[in-house]
Amino acid sequence: MRILGIDPGLRLTGYGVIEQTGQQLSYIASGVVRTETGELPGRIKIIFDGVMEVLAQFQPDAAAIEKVFVNVNPQSTLLLGQARGAAIAALTSAGQPVFEYTALQVKQAVVGNGHADKTQVQHMVKRLLKLPAEPRPDSADALACAICHAHGGQGLGALISASGRRRGGRML
Repeated sequence: MRILGIDPGLRLTGYGVIEQTGQQLSYIASGVVRTETGELPGRIKIIFDGVMEVLAQFQPDAAAIEKVFVNVNPQSTLLLGQARGAAIAALTSAGQPVFEYTALQVKQAVVGNGHADKTQVQHMVKRLLKLPAEPRPDSADALACAICHAHGGQGLGALISASGRRRGGRML
């Protein structure tokens, strides 16, 4: 199965494509869709068109996208939501199944710690996909989203909830 991961952003929307064969994950491609400064409608169109190009080039079987979190600045949250909406609109208009994951789920699935920082995510993406170097942050986050989907969206969190017992974040 080929999986496209998307890390939405108004300035940089990261994408990462992996292939899953059984439990084996393989790197296919990654990069960013860049928008220039300018009016919002034009930037949204660039994101939409960029995601459509990625879909046409790599023809994934599924897409995973990070959910927007509410941060301190409501204006930034709204802009991020619009960029995310443009990516989802492109995916759904192409008939692509879309799966959504929180940043906590993605980090838990890739690093084993839902509060991992960006450098930890980059390092684990490099290790899991056997890359020669760490990918750039936006690409790493998109690849991590795809890896999260390949792992069933749960990672170590599935083990914790399956055990039913935990204390201080540790499985009992």
